[in-house]
Amino acid sequence: MCEFEDIKYLSTRRHFLSRASLGIGSAALASVLNPIGILDAVASPPGAAMDRAMDPAGPHFLPKVKRVIYLFQSGGPSHLELLDYKPTLQELNGQELPDSVRGGQRLTGMSAHQKSLPMAGSQFSFSQHGKGRGWFSDLIPHTASIADEICVIRTMHTEAINHDPAITFFQTGSQQTGRPSFGSWMSYGLGSLNDNLPTFTVLLSRTREGDQPLYSRLWGNGFLESLHQGVQFRRGADPVLYLNDPDGMSRTSRRHMLDVLRQMHVAEHDRVMDPEINSRIAQYEMAYRMQTSVPEAMDLSDEPDEIFELYGENARIPGTYAANCLLARRLAERDVRFIQLYNQGWDQHGNLPKDIAIMAKDTDQPSAALIKDLKRRGLLDDTLVIWGGEFGRTSYSQGKLTADNYGRDHHPRCFSIWIAGGGVKSGSVYGETDDFGYNIVRDPVHVHDLQATLLHLMGLDHERLIFLHQGRRYRLTDVKGDVIKGLLA
Repeated sequence: MCEFEDIKYLSTRRHFLSRASLGIGSAALASVLNPIGILDAVASPPGAAMDRAMDPAGPHFLPKVKRVIYLFQSGGPSHLELLDYKPTLQELNGQELPDSVRGGQRLTGMSAHQKSLPMAGSQFSFSQHGKGRGWFSDLIPHTASIADEICVIRTMHTEAINHDPAITFFQTGSQQTGRPSFGSWMSYGLGSLNDNLPTFTVLLSRTREGDQPLYSRLWGNGFLESLHQGVQFRRGADPVLYLNDPDGMSRTSRRHMLDVLRQMHVAEHDRVMDPEINSRIAQYEMAYRMQTSVPEAMDLSDEPDEIFELYGENARIPGTYAANCLLARRLAERDVRFIQLYNQGWDQHGNLPKDIAIMAKDTDQPSAALIKDLKRRGLLDDTLVIWGGEFGRTSYSQGKLTADNYGRDHHPRCFSIWIAGGGVKSGSVYGETDDFGYNIVRDPVHVHDLQATLLHLMGLDHERLIFLHQGRRYRLTDVKGDVIKGLLA
């Protein structure tokens, strides 16, 4: 006896048409209930109709954007050195953080033992840019140059105070492992825009060694069908593992093998009604099509010199953050739905002034170049770009504070990110933190609020994007989250 949550899979078009006794009348009824699905089955290439048949009906309302590029800065960039100017910290540099500011809030085990929490003012200068007159550090001049294209959110906050639960929270809506990632929810909720590339792709880069690890579960499908998991694109001759045909196998032989395998899987699905079988068929077909589409998308040889000058010379080096930003634009051009970049190196508990300068130099120009490149190609209007990490850094120094050196511990109470693209209130700054950059004064944005707002821009109601699993209805935003209207154009 099947579980209740599997009932929705018992009436696939194939099963419905083959088992029903109403013949043409049944087909007519199916076309009324899902006319697009019937046309998909006829007009789409092999595997594409099945990809879409396993997704929900699509957006709940007219979307502002149709694809996402998420530039995740792993490690927790310091908002106090980049996007949230706090002259008070410079004035009070070295003095003890007032107890009234901390308010007994939780600290990590790395600084809770400190007898003193000396405030550390940023060693970098800030200036105002754009029509919103937002403050930007001189570490990020290229980001400052796109001030009129982005919305800086200064009041992000989270409950997670350590890296792994904090990253997992941003990526899956839960601090516990096992939930579907953001990109997987997009794939499930909206389906694919390109039948020859994955709906959800992942690119990894590392600016500094020795930073926090990243795990593949961050782009996993959780309890959703496996076709919704992220596909990692790697540098080198084989961008996707196990994609190429074995030595000695021709394309004709591969096609014949897949056709036979498909017939066997279809027969097994009709017998046991396991939806994961359809996912497996769709993945095999996608892998076959990707043998041509992935090398073409990853080949930068057709990019002119001016593009490498825009993104920086590191864009010529596969696997760098700059190269991955350029690849993100190429994947956006090819209508990949969700493009996830992870860049490691932002965890600066000590030696922060030197290390954050390295990180900013490596990421500032490519991030801004991506926005400029998307805009001039007419892609920014229907693309959503997100830049940010899992939390911010403390306004006090972790460890010894000297005239030219300090570190900052994890700080979940307030931190900054920026977003850009269709439907976003560009050229603006949202929210305000206190003079110490420690607490939120006005307009807080929780992780679930951000997720709800991003889903809204994609045409999805976060309270209706639901998957039933083991008797419970799950969603990306769990049981919280509000769309932040102040972020919307």
